[in-house]
Amino acid sequence: MKMRKEKLTLDAAETIALQGLTFLAGDPKRLVRFLSLTGLTPQDLKGFGRDAGLQMALMDFLLGDESLLLVFTSETGVPPEVIAPAYELL
Repeated sequence: MKMRKEKLTLDAAETIALQGLTFLAGDPKRLVRFLSLTGLTPQDLKGFGRDAGLQMALMDFLLGDESLLLVFTSETGVPPEVIAPAYELL
């Protein structure tokens, strides 16, 4: 996903957050860690696409762990420099 900061839209930010959720869900250990640190439950994630708070929690989780963030951006092709602006848009 190629995008520059000035072209980042809310839809793109939401897409990045959804990619983040998919990334975490692909590894049970990552997902359990996210849920434990945020206090969320798997049930809470059902409304992810409609809940900016959940999307922000996920983005904050990624931003808080640089090594995880770099794995996420490497696996998804999302440039690392758009994560913080996407978080701000949410």
